Amino acid sequence: MNESGILGLLLVIVNFFISYKGFNDTHFFDKYKFNVDKILISKEYQRLITSGFLHGSWLHLIFNMVGLYGFCNLLEFELGIVSVLIIYAISLLGGSLFSLYVHRAHGDYSAIGASGAVCGILFAAIALYPDLKVGFPIIDISLKSWIFGILFLIVTLLGIKSGKGNIGHEAHLGGAVIGMMTALIFVPSALSENITIILLILIPSLAFMLLIYLKPEFLLVENYFGKPPVKHYNIDHKFNEIKVDKQNEIDRILEKINKRGIKSLSKKEKEFLDNN
Repeated sequence: MNESGILGLLLVIVNFFISYKGFNDTHFFDKYKFNVDKILISKEYQRLITSGFLHGSWLHLIFNMVGLYGFCNLLEFELGIVSVLIIYAISLLGGSLFSLYVHRAHGDYSAIGASGAVCGILFAAIALYPDLKVGFPIIDISLKSWIFGILFLIVTLLGIKSGKGNIGHEAHLGGAVIGMMTALIFVPSALSENITIILLILIPSLAFMLLIYLKPEFLLVENYFGKPPVKHYNIDHKFNEIKVDKQNEIDRILEKINKRGIKSLSKKEKEFLDNN
């Protein structure tokens, strides 16, 4: 049993360092974020992993790191550094792959954040410690981890179906399922000890994922919000709005060149075109 608790701290440090770099360097950010076209067409598969260490804001980063640090240390005491690192990595990759599958037809879809990996760590902890108390920082409420897990799952499934908001529910679900299943491989006795709770989480999750695979049109059907789901851009922020705005400006400038010639461009327009 490892009692150093060092892995959680190291992962937080790495996430802070890379995210801070991304905050201050848009080229770095764009180079390593999750983007469907860049992954499927340009075959930049490293984005499936690197995107999990970028964040859209300090709040986004801190929220993920608080959850990661607490649950990662708990698992490390039980499983050791190597096992928890495997859970983290495979959950991150699993969340990214599921997002890639769901959004494979949305070439402009981009995403960032450690949420998939954090959900994997969280649901691994739920599989091993279903009666663990999960508290909420602002409100004085705590729930047993298995209750929190089921509520989280319901919100996630409804979120994927609705396509409402800028949250990467697909990465959450993929990471959570992979994390829980990987934890059960490391501690198979937990399956028999906590089988009811584990099945309550895994069965609807896997059934939902199978439904998406067999009936992809399911995500296009109008939903309880009364609007068809919007699936063309981001999860935790609105970075694709910037991308769309840039493309619209490029189109406008090119149209101006076509009609009036390149000499009609202002200095600012020329600089914009050179930089994009």
